[in-house]
Amino acid sequence: MRQATVERKTTETQVTCTVNLDGTGAFDVKTGVGFFDHMMEQLSRHSLIDITLRATGDLHIDDHHTVEDSGIALGQAVAKALGDRKGIRRYGSCDLPMDETLSRCAIDVSGRPFLVFKAEFPRDKIGSFDTELVREWFQAFAMNAGITLHLESAYGLNAHHIAEASFKALARALRDALEIDPRQKDRIPSTKGSLSG
Repeated sequence: MRQATVERKTTETQVTCTVNLDGTGAFDVKTGVGFFDHMMEQLSRHSLIDITLRATGDLHIDDHHTVEDSGIALGQAVAKALGDRKGIRRYGSCDLPMDETLSRCAIDVSGRPFLVFKAEFPRDKIGSFDTELVREWFQAFAMNAGITLHLESAYGLNAHHIAEASFKALARALRDALEIDPRQKDRIPSTKGSLSG
């Protein structure tokens, strides 16, 4: 079973994350950051990864540490659940429309983390959530999951839509890339024979 749990404890946050890569998109997320919880729920539902995420952090300062450390823990849990990455399709991409917004995501579950993030938000806040934290989460997740991740908001006017379309596009790309390919279920999809970085 491709499941894993990761616990991360620092002086700033305490995060526990459990994933099931072969799930149904069931989610149970509580971080104290409402908009971020909504994004994690979208990620789970549209990737079909079951995600249980609990985070407590120094929200009296701001949401930064809680969001970033949740990305670290979720990325580590995905990497742990993937193991040697045998049998995965490896690549995934998605053009995802949401009303006036279009977000594009392409990933390589390569073991070599990298982020290219091209999205501009028309305002600094979505409710009380800082829009700059969207990139921070993608950076933390990609680096710790061992994923090359390219994310672009091609266009959009509404900050909520730009953020949500970005998370949904990643979700759909993950759904494709992490799926077991029946034509090579016992092989690592690399001529190197390894996807460990």
